Order: sequence, then C-alpha cells, then structure tokens
Amino acid sequence: MVVIFGAVFFLLAKFGFPVITNAVRKRSEHIAESLRAAEQARLSLENLAAEQARLLEQTRVEQGRIIKEAADTRAAMIAQAREQAGAEAAKVLEKAREEIAAEKNDAIREIRAQLSTLSVAVAEKIVRKEMEDSEARRKLLDNFIDEATRLPVN
Repeated sequence: MVVIFGAVFFLLAKFGFPVITNAVRKRSEHIAESLRAAEQARLSLENLAAEQARLLEQTRVEQGRIIKEAADTRAAMIAQAREQAGAEAAKVLEKAREEIAAEKNDAIREIRAQLSTLSVAVAEKIVRKEMEDSEARRKLLDNFIDEATRLPVN
C-alpha cells in the first residue's frame, strides 16, 4: 500500500499538482486582477460622484444667476414701462390742457364778438332814438369829438 501510495503521490506530484497549482495560481491572479479592476471602478465612481456634485453646484449657481438677471431685467422693464406711461400721461394731460385753453379762448372770442355786435346794435338803436332831435344830435356829435380829442395817441 505504501508503494501504491508513493506511486500515486509521484504521479500526482509529477502531473497533477502542477496543473492544480497552475489553476490555483491563475485563479488567484484573476481574483487579484478583478480586485484591482473593482478598486479602479470604485475610484472612478468616486471621481464621477465628485464631478457630478461639482457640476450640480455649478448648475445651481448658474441657475441662481440667471434667475437674478431675469428678475433684474423684469424690474428694469417694469420701471421703464412706468416711466414711459408717466411721460405719455403727462403728454396727454398737457395736450388736453392746451386744447381746453384753445377752446376757452375761442369761446371767449366768440362771446366778445357777439357782445360787440350786440353792443353796436344797442348803441345804434340808442343813437337813432337820440338823433331824432337835431339839438340832441349836435350835443352827441360834440361829445364824440371831445372824447376823441381826449384819447391818447399811440
């Protein structure tokens, strides 16, 4: 039995153990390579996570800046629109005032014209009545001449 054990051991040592140790060595190398790849993948994931966090923060900052710019632009547009509306309102108000003043002046001129026409008509009637008498006519003409001579000459 010792001889058979020795022969089997010799055959295994000569042919079996090198194959088994070679397979174990290849498996160990494969495991070690897999561990290195896993470590590289983990580092790569950590780098990607850090890059993602950095990009996310940049995006938030950029988003805040864009929102602030939009709010500032909106406020400027509103202020400009208010200013333009105020200017337009002032122009419309001034134009309305000018039109009212022009209409008032036209109305005053028309009233004066009618009043002068009416005054002339009344004066004409009074003068006709007064002129019926020749003595009154002479006194009236004398009064007109006196008043005309008293008027200042420009």
